Order: sequence, then C-alpha cells, then structure tokens
Amino acid sequence: MADILDDDSTVIQRILDHIDNNTTDVLDEIWREPVANYTLPERYQDELTKVMRRTATPFCPSAAIPEPGCYVARDAAQTPLVAVRGQDGVARVFFNACRHRGAKIVADGVGRRGTFTCRYHAWTYGLDGQLRGLPHEYGFPCLDKGDHGLVPVKTTERNGLVYVTQHGDAEPDPAIPDFFGPEWRLIDVTGDVINANWKVVIEGILEGYHIRSTHAETFYPRQFDNLTLIQPFGRNTRMTFPYRNIERFRNVPAAERRVSGVLSHVYHLFPNTAVSTFPTHQSLTIFEPLAIDRTLMVGYQLCDRKEGSEEFKAVQAGRDFVLAGVKEDGEVQASIQSGLKTPANDVLTFGLFEGGIMRFHKHVAAALSELD
Repeated sequence: MADILDDDSTVIQRILDHIDNNTTDVLDEIWREPVANYTLPERYQDELTKVMRRTATPFCPSAAIPEPGCYVARDAAQTPLVAVRGQDGVARVFFNACRHRGAKIVADGVGRRGTFTCRYHAWTYGLDGQLRGLPHEYGFPCLDKGDHGLVPVKTTERNGLVYVTQHGDAEPDPAIPDFFGPEWRLIDVTGDVINANWKVVIEGILEGYHIRSTHAETFYPRQFDNLTLIQPFGRNTRMTFPYRNIERFRNVPAAERRVSGVLSHVYHLFPNTAVSTFPTHQSLTIFEPLAIDRTLMVGYQLCDRKEGSEEFKAVQAGRDFVLAGVKEDGEVQASIQSGLKTPANDVLTFGLFEGGIMRFHKHVAAALSELD
C-alpha cells in the first residue's frame, strides 16, 4: 500500500466493491502478539520512555488554546505538562513543575490566566515561562530568576495540533494531514478511565471485526460487519468505517462523490493518538497510560458549526451517540485485561483483516529496538 491517502472518489469505490464482493481490506499475514507485552512492567516502562516520550505526539488541539493565556494542563506519558498560548500567539509547553520545590504550577484542566502562580509558595511565572517574582525574595540572595523559569518541552504546532517531544528532538510525522483549520473550535473535553493496557484500548480503533457483536444497538445498525479500509501513511494508519447510506453513491459520477456523512475516518497517529471524523464533528483522542493496566482516554471534541444553531444541536446528539459506543468498547477492553491475567493465552492472534493492529505492534517493536 502507498503512503498517499486515497481521495474521496477512490475510497467510495473501494467500499462499494467490498460490499458487492462481501470482502474487506486484508493483509497477507496474521500477527501473534505475546501476552507478556501487555503485562510485563519492564516492557511498559520502555514504551513510556523509549516510544511515547521520544516521539512528537499531539498534546492538545490548537483550538484548546485559542487566545493568549489559554492553557491545557494534564499528564502525558505520566509526565505533568502544561500548554499555553503566549502573548505573542506562540504555543508553548512546559513541564508543570515549579522551580522552587517542584509542585504543579497549575491544576490539571483547561482555563485562561495572565500568569501562573504556584499555590505552595506563590512563585509566579509569565506565559513565556519566565520567573516573574517570588515572595520574600531576600531569602534567596543568589537566585538568578533568568535561570529559574519553567523548563520548556519541545513544542511544534502543526495540522491544527500542538505536539510535544519530551526527550530528544523528534518532529511531527510530515505524512500527517491538516485536520483542524481556524474555523474549528473546541466544544467539549472528556476524560474516561479504562481498566486496560493502552495498547488494548488502541486496538479497538484499528479493526471493524467487532462492530456487529460489540455495537449491536449503536454502530452496527448504521455500519457494516467487518468492512474497513486500511491505509498506512508513515507510521500511522487511516481506518475507514463506512455507513450503510454510502449506497446512495451507486449512480453518482465518481467526480461528484464525497465522503462527508457516509463514513468515518479514524486516523491513528503513532503511537497513542487518534483523530476521528464524524458527520457532525471531529475528535482528537489521546490514550494516556496511567498504569500498565489503566488508560485515560482524553477526548477533545471539535466542530465548525455555529453554537445555538440547528446544526449545532445535531453536533451534540452526534457526540453523545459516539460516546455511547466508546463506553461499549471500554467495557470489553477491561474484560480483555482481566483475561490477560489468566494462563488461557500466551499470545493474542490477530487475523488478516486486523492489519491495522499488526502495523501498530510492528511499529512499537521497531521503535523499541531502535534504542536497544
């Protein structure tokens, strides 16, 4: 497969061909992933330090920090960070740790401030990270404020996303397309904890084999059983999940076919992020490991429709519908993690139509081996 993503007309024709032939995209091999890779603490720690912290990963959408002083604070790869828009319009990310005693300078969440003041001893920092002041400064006679600003994290703003590289100088993958233009705005942020390894959770977005059985009353009535397109781009994968209403394009000229409203693309951005397109909105989901068997799904919901309009009401309904399906996935993924504690399986076997999962595990293994 090529790294150039198919256009709308090609995508729709490929789906219609699959419908006619009762087929789906397949790879030419199955994949066996050792259960130990989900349960060994040493492997988990390596994934944090050698994969996530050394990769340029999305931290938040640009729309989450639209104006100077707007910030997002949360942990990424178990490291507290804060992203903020400066007075100069530049997005910057810092380690969320005071240079005095290491306390967080702002609690996790989103908001807007002119400065950051640590609640422990009130050391105050500007939006550029510089130390602006501290109470009873005479007690630190040798302190150089210029050397005690917040410690920056390598930050890149591209594709409507704010990327961070915690260790090293990795840049965002140039194969990643633009997702969120200036018309897109943040409408909601969610956080859901799933009692499963982060890779188990990501596997759920990389195949459509479970649509009928897991989502019998949500996604399946609108979608197909085990019909997906799999397209790689760089280390990433675009999964395409068609809706049944795609049939309306049977007699539409190829040049007039558009995918809006007839399918969802899920872009898995290696290693732990997904951008999903829906008829009413788009989402950025970041799968943050909390522990070897717990994952926080941070969901940023965005839309380009005017708040209060009839179209916006559809956005809210669409968001609630998607979140209902996500809850169903989380329940199954937690049960998988429980099953991994038993001696039932030494490996998990992924079939020919689960090629997105195979690519994911291959790239994780390759990233680990690069640093061994």
